[in-house]
Amino acid sequence: MSGTEKSKAHLEQAKGKAKEAVGRTVGNERLTAEGVTDQAKGKAREVKEDVKDDFRR
Repeated sequence: MSGTEKSKAHLEQAKGKAKEAVGRTVGNERLTAEGVTDQAKGKAREVKEDVKDDFRR
């Protein structure tokens, strides 16, 4: 179960990086900000799963 959540976290981070890159390219500040936010959400999800894994051991 944890593996799928980590995969979702990595996917969300990748999606955020893509949004940020596109936003910077076209000069859309809102899209850039959404990309940064998506990356932060993905990182938070990944950290949460790492903590859960540590408690399971």
